[in-house]
Amino acid sequence: MLRNLFLPEKQAVIFALKGVIAMAMALTIALSLNLDRPYWALVSAVFLQMRPESGLVVEKAICQIVGTIIGGLFGIFLLTQFMSYPYVALGVLTLWLGLNSALSAMVRQANFVYAFAMAAVTSEIIVLMVMASPTTADSQAVFNIAQARVSEIVIGSICAGVVSHMFWPVKVKDSLQMQARSVINQTLQYLVTELDRTGTHENRHKQIDGIMATLGMVSEDSSAASYEGPKGPGRTRAANQLAQKVLSLLALVQIFGRLQRRHAELITPTLSQLLDKLREAFGRIAESSDFEYCLEQVKILRRDLAEYRANNEPESPFELHMLNVGAEITAELTVLLRAFRALEKRDSTLLNAPSMLTYRDPLAGFVVGLRTSVVFLIGACIWVGTGSTAALMIMILPVIFSIMLARLPLMILKVVLKRLLLGVIVAVVVAAFFALNLLSQSSGQLELLLLILAGPYFIGLLLLADRQTLPYGLGFCIPFSILVSPSRDMTRAFSIDYTVSSAMAIFTGVCILFWVFHLITGPSVQLLVHRIFKTTYQDLLEISKHASPTAWYNRRMADRLLRLTNYDQGSKSRAVTDLALTALNLGHVSIRLRSICENLAGKQLSVLDNWQRALANAFLLASKGKCDEGFTSASNALYDELYKQVGDSNQLEAIQGMFIRLNMSFERSAEAIAAQR
Repeated sequence: MLRNLFLPEKQAVIFALKGVIAMAMALTIALSLNLDRPYWALVSAVFLQMRPESGLVVEKAICQIVGTIIGGLFGIFLLTQFMSYPYVALGVLTLWLGLNSALSAMVRQANFVYAFAMAAVTSEIIVLMVMASPTTADSQAVFNIAQARVSEIVIGSICAGVVSHMFWPVKVKDSLQMQARSVINQTLQYLVTELDRTGTHENRHKQIDGIMATLGMVSEDSSAASYEGPKGPGRTRAANQLAQKVLSLLALVQIFGRLQRRHAELITPTLSQLLDKLREAFGRIAESSDFEYCLEQVKILRRDLAEYRANNEPESPFELHMLNVGAEITAELTVLLRAFRALEKRDSTLLNAPSMLTYRDPLAGFVVGLRTSVVFLIGACIWVGTGSTAALMIMILPVIFSIMLARLPLMILKVVLKRLLLGVIVAVVVAAFFALNLLSQSSGQLELLLLILAGPYFIGLLLLADRQTLPYGLGFCIPFSILVSPSRDMTRAFSIDYTVSSAMAIFTGVCILFWVFHLITGPSVQLLVHRIFKTTYQDLLEISKHASPTAWYNRRMADRLLRLTNYDQGSKSRAVTDLALTALNLGHVSIRLRSICENLAGKQLSVLDNWQRALANAFLLASKGKCDEGFTSASNALYDELYKQVGDSNQLEAIQGMFIRLNMSFERSAEAIAAQR
């Protein structure tokens, strides 16, 4: 924190300057329009500054405006129907907040989460502001308050978007290219580590964790790239394709790694030579930063494998299958590198791969919604019991934070909330002894107001620019805006009892949020893991019903892999992560097998559907630490049926090798899960 304040980087200074300009613009426009509470325009601009890239700011501004309008309309509807029944109105508002909070847990992108937060909080502000002054509450007052709140938030959004584009613009494509380069380098290093006979279990999983975390950032930022000019949608497609191919490579390369570690007796001289070729090629590619050289090395490797397969007869079905897997790895790596290049140059030959699909667990969503509802109800009880208008802050800010922070693990959340509280304390001191003290002695000129506020906001934004110190900055900027409440009539803000009461309310609200997060922790990790594996089991049953099964399965597995690796990071065996990677591979294997079988014997092969069900059942059993002979029987039945129809062939031998490998995978996975339990 001290480094960011006293020795800030150039980008942090630019970020803070842009934020101050956006806030000054938002406050000036809000004051010129005589809006009642212009500080909400400042709060709106602050939230949009948390990611300064133009595409992300535009996307968040759109989400914020849409969420604000929906929240405003719901607030008006609620008041027109239940203005005479305040307790019923509070109950319906609680349900609305819980619903939006639960829905926010069903999306992955932070900007979409923010849209639900704004839909919840805007309606909350409108309803509470009207209910706080019941003597003046009528249909006209409801409309005026709703119009003012929506206008203030929209003004803040537009000003932040305009400043982001006009002053020192930062493009999301730049960060997307950095993330893409990082995830490709991480993937290549993982390929080398997986094929390294001396590689350690801890190192492999540490690299998997890094790949999935970076892949999550690529997926989250990719949609915002479409807002950056005519090439934006193409970059989004390239990023999605890149994520798909990274997952495919992870699914394929683990086959060789596990073969080396657990079944070394099956490695023939041919397979040993193949592994050496792959290891050397991946090592050269990982060490180079020259794109053309890397692409050329992949082409050479692919050509060498094709020539070897054409000129040599495999010794066994298993060996043929593994040679096919090696060829697939090189094909996927070629498309991966082309997708990276498409982030810079348009490539019309790349397929339009779908984006990562968020794993939606209704149980987790219910818990998040319940947590937000409880936070609001505690604040509502305090407000009704005390009658203090300052208590409204207990109901507003904690609700925003409960939605925005719901995805964080509890250990990280503790740190974030403690830093938020420290930011709140500093905001109280700076507001009371610096900003309000100087403003009370000024002549009320706008220029002086902006000049006095610029310093504290600049310092807060310097902290917002760094992910590690972001909670300090957020805890400072938002409460500071509310405590100072810059407007044309600042009589209320200059009242020390209002300032102290509001400060105590904000601090109390964040403390309540801290304890609610501790008390309502959500489902256990074991239950969440089981539910993810059960959903994956359903996908394995349905995978053949889709036109593009590989893309469909990859986009559904990506977020699950990310969640499972996060859940499993405290485990030494990492059996859950291994089983998740196995599940990814099973989908690819079943797609490949179905394609081969349909080419050999046509689509009317009923025994193939039985085999698919046996595959899904074997996976579900393995997730419980069990294994039976059902999959082996189904595999033998499918092999016998194919042999009757087409006779002996190389492809049939490859299928037999595939069955051998899958059986070994199920036995190993069941053993690992049972040992972990």
